[in-house]
Amino acid sequence: MKFTKMHGIGNDYVYMDCTRDRLENPGEIARLVSDRHKGIGSDGLILIQSSDEADFEMAMYNADGSYGKMCGNGIRCVAKYVYDNGLTDKTEISVISGGAVKYLKLTVENGKVKKVRVNMGEPILKPSEIPVVGEGDKLVAAPIVVDNQVYEMTCVSMGNPHAVVFMDGVDDLKIEEIGPKFEQHERFPDRVNTEFVERMDRKNLKMRVWERGSGETMACGTGACATAVAAILNGCAEREVTVHLLGGDLEIQWDETDNCVYMTGAAATAFTGEFDPEELRSSVEDR
Repeated sequence: MKFTKMHGIGNDYVYMDCTRDRLENPGEIARLVSDRHKGIGSDGLILIQSSDEADFEMAMYNADGSYGKMCGNGIRCVAKYVYDNGLTDKTEISVISGGAVKYLKLTVENGKVKKVRVNMGEPILKPSEIPVVGEGDKLVAAPIVVDNQVYEMTCVSMGNPHAVVFMDGVDDLKIEEIGPKFEQHERFPDRVNTEFVERMDRKNLKMRVWERGSGETMACGTGACATAVAAILNGCAEREVTVHLLGGDLEIQWDETDNCVYMTGAAATAFTGEFDPEELRSSVEDR
């Protein structure tokens, strides 16, 4: 099976062209290729498929094999893949993922996509639609008890659920300890991605993220969007901000005119290769 390893500011996935043939058992393949010691190594698997509703369809699977509806960094890489590999010659395309269509503008230099701007759509704030257990039309700076400590969270869905927690000293946070406890908390029926965010000023936010099904990642595009929305709802950021992640920066705008969130960032190809799923299965499962 042929693959391409790509990343959006360090949020890395294995990408496969499935525009002609569907991949069997994608969840299992995701788990195998994601293993960083005996597999290819990635935050998950993304399949690029044909679609009747958009130019392309993105099917995203986390490192544990679970399905994800949206990946902001991943969708930028999909745009780069389809353009750089000649699947399209358009610099404005649509991609459907998890039933939602996103619209992307590609910045091309020397025949290759360098940067992509994505209309990520309107943020979802209603608790039952995120989903998160809570009352009211939105949860802003709402208390939550995790590991016997009270945190304040602002909950946003950008196609997947996010709990944004503002704090100081995110560099020193033991995210591997607290992240899973948020992810598996009883208030999140479908688990949750958690962003731990430090306010730098009204135009800059520093963020670390614990992604459901993958653990801490270098970056999360939907998480950066949710973080910007949460900061604005809490009155501590402008409508356009730069979110600084471990892997790099994302420019996020929550437009007042259409209520949509726009994300701009880089996309890069690391390498291409082939793998035998049976050999990979034997390698990963031989522990």
